[in-house]
Amino acid sequence: MIFSSQPEQSPLGQRSAYIDQYNPTLLFPLPRAAKRAEIGLQDDRLPFFGADLWTAYEVSWLNLRGKPQVALVNFTIPCETPNIIESKSFKLYLNSFNNSRFASAGDVRAKLVADLSEAVWRGAPHSATIGVQLIEPELFDAQPVQELDGLNLDRLDIECDRYEPAPELLTAAFDEPPVTETLTSRLLKSNCLVTGQPDWGSVRISYSGPAINQEKLLQYIVSFRNHNEFHEQCVERMFVDIWRQCHPIRLTVYARYTRRGGLDINPLRTSQPMALPANVRTARQ
Repeated sequence: MIFSSQPEQSPLGQRSAYIDQYNPTLLFPLPRAAKRAEIGLQDDRLPFFGADLWTAYEVSWLNLRGKPQVALVNFTIPCETPNIIESKSFKLYLNSFNNSRFASAGDVRAKLVADLSEAVWRGAPHSATIGVQLIEPELFDAQPVQELDGLNLDRLDIECDRYEPAPELLTAAFDEPPVTETLTSRLLKSNCLVTGQPDWGSVRISYSGPAINQEKLLQYIVSFRNHNEFHEQCVERMFVDIWRQCHPIRLTVYARYTRRGGLDINPLRTSQPMALPANVRTARQ
């Protein structure tokens, strides 16, 4: 199946009717390929594994007696899917459950799995299901808040004057023994590709290889501040830049962005297969 989905054609930045009856056609897939091509990647030869971890905080529907139900939902979308879901369309889709009746939370989860799996795999020669964890209210108080672990780069007193991605800032000690370390920052900011609204985030970079210059790495993270790209695209750009400039043996880049419209998006890209981290929110999320 061939389909055309461009960011400017999405619901972002447009007046939208909030439909409150279940409607899976509201989902708007966006192909990953075009933005990957900008950084020299092809979908069939990706240098990373990973997934996009979404959390939905505003999910509600009616039971068969018309009583509202609420839940939190974690979504795991593999980075191998040909499409991402444009976030406003995701929110509109979730809103469409609001006045629809379902026999159980399990029925709601089944719809989410089926609809989102179809959207993210649309146009691919094969398909699979995405991960959906529906968390009911009796488990809300078990949901933790935890900051990203690692050495805090924000402690460094640096001068910043670059606010568009500047991979040339990145340097590493190629003539010294390799190291293994995890570095974090809360100073990640980029802007929505379509609306220009700010996207705030924290990032964790774990690697083995030549020691990356920490001051230059923080300047590089800050350089995304005026850059217009979706969350997933920013993390893939960051992974590729560090991989090419610093030549690590292993690399993982994980960002947790603050929520907008009841949704947060947390992409992870890694050079080696690994278990995904628990989808635990930070304080700002």
